[in-house]
Amino acid sequence: MQVDMKVETREAVGKGVARTLRRQGKIPGVLYGQGECLSLTIDPAEVRKVLHSESGSNTLLNVSIAKGSGEMKRTAMLRDYQLDPVTGAILHADLFEVALDKPIRVRVPVAVTGGTPVGVAEGGILQHNRRELHVECLPSQIPAHIMVDPTALKINQGIHVKEVPVPPGVRILDDPDMMVVSVAAPISEAKLEALLATTPAGETAAEPELIGKATEEEVSEEAAAAGEKAGEKAGEKAGEKAGVKAGDKAGAKVAAAPAAGTKEDKKEGKEAKDTKGEKKK
Repeated sequence: MQVDMKVETREAVGKGVARTLRRQGKIPGVLYGQGECLSLTIDPAEVRKVLHSESGSNTLLNVSIAKGSGEMKRTAMLRDYQLDPVTGAILHADLFEVALDKPIRVRVPVAVTGGTPVGVAEGGILQHNRRELHVECLPSQIPAHIMVDPTALKINQGIHVKEVPVPPGVRILDDPDMMVVSVAAPISEAKLEALLATTPAGETAAEPELIGKATEEEVSEEAAAAGEKAGEKAGEKAGEKAGVKAGDKAGAKVAAAPAAGTKEDKKEGKEAKDTKGEKKK
């Protein structure tokens, strides 16, 4: 699909210029690609027209660029745009120039067609696994949608990327074994209740085990062990102290014994001297 768009070039750039353009009902824009970059002034209605088209941002744009008294023609696509988060107004737009003879890569939405799948009629659930596919083709061959028909699918069946029909000239770049749509088996009420069930009534959830948290018994045992260890240590210290004291006393007693013997020897020597003197008389 192709849409005509009219824009104008501008020389001034910056935030002040952008604010001025928005007050005038216009928005700033840029056209880049194919070796050039142009600053543009765009009517936001032109951008909304593209966004509301069947192909959306994949729409080819026949851009007419007014520059002074002349006009230029370019083929482009809407690459990006910026919205006001409060009002939703379009604030900025980026256009990307393309060459019609060179393939490009874009993402194309997947559209589910046909009637109700067989598996869904049997109680299954249709699952839309992929909302868009990454494709490569010439700009003029970009499809608006890639159609997938799941009508013949039964429960637990699906359509893979390699089974998706595409228009001529279009190549899907996604994994060929990737599921696009499928029909899943229904979930029984019993299974659903089991999944949603919580802890049965009357039972309390087990307290999670915490690293470093000990029970009262473990604390008591640790305290008793610590007390015994302290008692043994104190007893050893007391025994050592008493042994040292007793040894000191015994040594003093042994040292005193020679001193007493020396005193008795002196006394005996004095008595012997007195007796010798009496004999001389």
